[in-house]
Amino acid sequence: MTADDLLAPLDLAFWSIESPEHPMHLGALGVFEAHSPAAGAHAADLLAARAAGVPGLRMRIRDVWRPFDRDRPLDLRRPLAFGGAAREPDPDFDPLRHVRLHAPAADFQAQAGRLMERPLQRGRPPWEAHVLPGRDGESFAVLFKFHHALGDGLRALTLAAAILDPMDLPASRPRPEEPRRGLLPDVRRLPDLVRGTLSDVGRALDIGASVAVSTLGTRSSGALTAGPTGTRRTAGVVIDLDDVHRVRKTVGGTVNDVLIAVVAGALRRWLDERGDGSEGVAPRALVPVSRRRPRTAHPQGNRLSGYLMRLPVHDPDPLRRLAAVRSAMDRNKDAGPHRGAGAVALLADHVPALGHRIGGPLVSQAARLWFDILVTSVPLPSLGLKLGGNPVTAVFPYAPLARGQSLAVAVSTYRGHVHYGLVADAAAVPDLDRLAHALTAEVAALIEACRA
Repeated sequence: MTADDLLAPLDLAFWSIESPEHPMHLGALGVFEAHSPAAGAHAADLLAARAAGVPGLRMRIRDVWRPFDRDRPLDLRRPLAFGGAAREPDPDFDPLRHVRLHAPAADFQAQAGRLMERPLQRGRPPWEAHVLPGRDGESFAVLFKFHHALGDGLRALTLAAAILDPMDLPASRPRPEEPRRGLLPDVRRLPDLVRGTLSDVGRALDIGASVAVSTLGTRSSGALTAGPTGTRRTAGVVIDLDDVHRVRKTVGGTVNDVLIAVVAGALRRWLDERGDGSEGVAPRALVPVSRRRPRTAHPQGNRLSGYLMRLPVHDPDPLRRLAAVRSAMDRNKDAGPHRGAGAVALLADHVPALGHRIGGPLVSQAARLWFDILVTSVPLPSLGLKLGGNPVTAVFPYAPLARGQSLAVAVSTYRGHVHYGLVADAAAVPDLDRLAHALTAEVAALIEACRA
């Protein structure tokens, strides 16, 4: 076993906090134009055949209870293997157990919701691909599920792209090999290690204090919290990217600012329509931020921090909501992804592996004290995705639900359109389609406000 085989601290955290009611897998529903009624079945055959040749898809995760390994360099700031987990090739890997062809479906989103609530089998490589032929014969969908312990959204995209039709993507540079070291660190580096450790401890205390402060203040809505029912419902919304740019150019800010403001406005409409009321509501939104360096970073593992902000759901004016989101995001960016309550994911680096294994259930229950809703962006290539020559027409990303939360929102931009993927606890949010309609209505309201 080498150092790179061990799960990084944040990967181990995702692996440890999972429960049957709260599976920690990412998802993406790709909708394809079908060139023939048999396109779905052919797609399933292609996915199974290609998966066997992708090393990352053959990796399973197993427990590691050894305190150390002689081949692993010791780093005082990295947890030991004791109580951790490691990736290793599955000697019995069978792609047919991971790629499944289903009966024709009339509603891809309804089927995706039922499939998203099923945990991945932990004894096998933790991913699945479900092919859903359309009843009309003119389309089919593929739901990809990847456990968060395998990596973040960018890593999941890399694995999915490896079994789609080949694309001309820029190659990433290999990470330079670190020199092999003995069991003990080089004594010449001890002062740097000690200084680094003390700096990390200080940063951890700073983040912890920010998390505590963030739990105070404006109320959140009970509609965004739920018990562990384990049920899932999904919905998807497509809006024109030109409309988003029209708003951005009129009032300033970034595309991401506009997309988050749309979520805030949609939540206001939805809460008012269902009778819960939006007055005084400002839920805490976690906006994940990738710390991965494009093209140069090692593709394996999670490299995430995050921004934490209050969504101005209580404000009735769409332009003021957008201005509030823009100000909050500017403050987060000025502080950087390594500071503030949103950087709490970085605390995983300061917890020993055994602590993740023992404390995982407790940490999962604390999520509701930290944030109310996840709003995340998943990158997609600008090139057209295809499978068996059938082009992708839409891609809806799905994020996992933390314990005690009933809604997560993921966003992807693909070929001139923005795709919102909504995941909800089906028992707590039986009217998820109404929230989806509210997203479309909020875009229209922003455009109208810009014209006024």
